[in-house]
Amino acid sequence: MQALIFAVEEINDHPELLPNITLGFQVFDTCFNLRKAAHGTLSMLSGGNETTANYHCNKLSPLACIIGDSGSSVSIIMAQILGLNRYPQVPLSNCSPSCPTGFRRVMVTGKSPCCYECALCPLGQTSNQTDSVKCHLCSWDTWPNLQRDKCLPRTTEFLSREEPLGYGLSAISIFSSLVPLVILFIFIYYKTTPVVRANNYSLSCLLLLSLFLCFLCSLVFIGYPQPQMCLLRQVAFGMVFTVCISCVLAKTITVVIAFNATKPGSRLRQWTGVRVSYFVIVLSSFIQLVICVSWLFLFPPFSELDTDTKPGVIIANCNEGSPTAFWCMLGYLGFLATISFIVAFLARRLPDSFNEAKFITFSMLAFLSVWVSFIPAYLSAHGMYTVAMEVFAILSSSWTVMLCIFVPKCFIILLRPNMNSREHLMGKVKGQK
Repeated sequence: MQALIFAVEEINDHPELLPNITLGFQVFDTCFNLRKAAHGTLSMLSGGNETTANYHCNKLSPLACIIGDSGSSVSIIMAQILGLNRYPQVPLSNCSPSCPTGFRRVMVTGKSPCCYECALCPLGQTSNQTDSVKCHLCSWDTWPNLQRDKCLPRTTEFLSREEPLGYGLSAISIFSSLVPLVILFIFIYYKTTPVVRANNYSLSCLLLLSLFLCFLCSLVFIGYPQPQMCLLRQVAFGMVFTVCISCVLAKTITVVIAFNATKPGSRLRQWTGVRVSYFVIVLSSFIQLVICVSWLFLFPPFSELDTDTKPGVIIANCNEGSPTAFWCMLGYLGFLATISFIVAFLARRLPDSFNEAKFITFSMLAFLSVWVSFIPAYLSAHGMYTVAMEVFAILSSSWTVMLCIFVPKCFIILLRPNMNSREHLMGKVKGQK
């Protein structure tokens, strides 16, 4: 009792401890007697010398807590009376500071329940009360704030046309699609000149149209992944690029046939027309068409909301349905490009002035390099950067084919018209061996 009185006086004498609060106390001696203990308890509740049940006549501040006797028999009867009047044991005794919001209490093994540690709520969970026993999981479309005391709506991530990355790729795609159209116009205008005729005019026009579509197909990868776009974008990309690479392969085969058909008695003269070229294009495209149609029917791509890859972010993307089908489609493109590269490499030194094999070799080497580099970048990227990597690979590979095959021809047609002659192409210019 003396220790209690001393503690109360010390607290009151130091206003910085409990500012604007004055503590008081009342002491009743139980004399280790149950009747005295019950009478003293009822007196404290009534506030006067007379005990009146359920009535408090004391005008002083209400009691904050009641400390019982040291003996258990006396303390039990006091607890029973006080419990009826809703006076509490949390007063609670804590040997640890209160856990703030965003934390939860973790009991320490070997210590009493009043001794605990504060642990930050796990990822994706919050607590909005002090001394919370457990944290609550946020809903799938929300995520905790930094303090982890409330759930906020998640941000949605996709390659948007309004963002700098999506806007820049869209602008490059549209501009790039105009370049093959300009070259196509040049070829149509100069279609009777030796350079255009020697390089298979019909195949060149088809290749330029396919390059035009290659640049445009990158636009379907940019923007919110709608279900219909997810269903068609990879298939459109695969088919358009197959036509493009098939044209390159057909041009390569045409070069080989054209050179060997000039030999006396060669049986390849009957194959020097456009039939072989169109057969190669149709057959190559048909195989890719079977792959893509099977993909659409068996494992169609679909749009999805990914909440697991990035914490606090909903990634709106296209699930390819079957990774195996996607890599088969891409692998078939690589197979066609490899065949074109090998044939062009073997035919690169044929002694014809109109030989395209050297340019095709460089274009297919660059094409394969782009897509081989794409594979690890695609697998390591997440969210909108995965789509951005594929768009970049589409644009880069299309530009390599266009630059390597058509820029040298346009250079001769527009800037070196003296070289655009049959004599120069056949190596019969004066002074030339």
